[in-house]
Amino acid sequence: MPSNRDIHRDFKAVDPLPLPGDLHQRLQDCFEVHQARQKRRQMRLLWLLVGPGLLAMLGENDAPSMLSYAGTGSQFGINFFLPFILLTFVLAVITQEMTVRLGALTQSGLAELIYRRFGRKWGHLAMGDLLLTNFLTLITEFVGIVAGARYFHIPSALAVGGGMALVMAAPLSHRYFAWERRVLLIATFNLVFVPIALMSHPSWPVLTHAFISVSPQGGWSKHMILLALSDIGATITPWMLYFQQASIRDKGLMEPDIRHGRWDTVLGAGLASLAAVACLVATSVLFSHHMNTRQFNGAQFAEALTPYIGRIGGSLFALGILEAGLVAATTISTSSAYVWGESFRQAASLNRRWSEALGFYAILAGMTLAAGLVVLIPGFPLEMIVIFVNIIAVLTMPPIFLFLLILVNDREIMGSYRNTWWLNVLGITVGGFISLAGVIYAVATML
Repeated sequence: MPSNRDIHRDFKAVDPLPLPGDLHQRLQDCFEVHQARQKRRQMRLLWLLVGPGLLAMLGENDAPSMLSYAGTGSQFGINFFLPFILLTFVLAVITQEMTVRLGALTQSGLAELIYRRFGRKWGHLAMGDLLLTNFLTLITEFVGIVAGARYFHIPSALAVGGGMALVMAAPLSHRYFAWERRVLLIATFNLVFVPIALMSHPSWPVLTHAFISVSPQGGWSKHMILLALSDIGATITPWMLYFQQASIRDKGLMEPDIRHGRWDTVLGAGLASLAAVACLVATSVLFSHHMNTRQFNGAQFAEALTPYIGRIGGSLFALGILEAGLVAATTISTSSAYVWGESFRQAASLNRRWSEALGFYAILAGMTLAAGLVVLIPGFPLEMIVIFVNIIAVLTMPPIFLFLLILVNDREIMGSYRNTWWLNVLGITVGGFISLAGVIYAVATML
């Protein structure tokens, strides 16, 4: 295993931000940030620097996650689950904030740091686990895209083809900032679940009571516990750690930008939790009417909600599921490309042209194409893939989280930004909670 001295020397030797092909646009982005900082235009500076945290959080509100929240609300209502889901996003902020500091200070992605700090054996293991999990998760995102499109009677092949085209067309500008803004524009549609929740005419006193409720409606059960554990997996996953840290490097955030990176993460968690809670509230109307929704998919949830929230509301719900799958497919495929490039020390940047980062774009496009085609295979056991994804994700999170904790406690890497004792207490608590929940969920699901 390399010594800390060797790692520190490597950090100094590697160019933290390789020059992109379109240098003019990249320098223009940096100049705008410099001007905003010099003129103390804080809101302008925040606008320029936010993005990685927003995309990580809203991207994690993917199709399976939103269907998990829908299943929770429709089967068990909002008591206990409303504050519980908000708590999971607090845990996500604690986790993702560490990637902000680590990425801004080292100008390196998490996969690259794991290779340097822990050696190639652990680096290859972490990369292999993530690429496998990301590929299986991509399949579930296209399942969500198909489910949302089915409500509008759009053929599966057309829905998958359109989704693949949008994911692979997003980085054509060869500029991270432009790619980020395009994806963020689509990701804001995740908030469509807020008006859907209002269309369900929720009882405000009941909502207020749900915030302080510690017991689910109908009592505790094995299925309720499984859904609660699934909701944890809907908020904190390995790809988020790799994606946000690599995006911070690609965007060019540095030590002075850590504060804005933190605000970016908190803002993303706030918006994502609002959408998640809104989905829970909207579908709780089905619980109130005692409907059996255990086997519902995206289109069936939209159809079941239509009598209570109207045709427009049902259409918005289906569009929300479709959007969730599309944004997650974009961010997860990009996360895979980042990890591949960092692991093999190849160009891994959305600021590069295709000819300059052929492997990076090939992984992004190849995984997207393969995952989309799998969904179109007749009779393919997609439900088993969804279960397998959840098991893999929760079992691979603890070791990656441990790598992250060790890195943010390294004085030579982090300097004065390394974890304080109370941040370590929070981090260890989050890691222990995720590990325990993951093991319980994996065992219960397999049984």
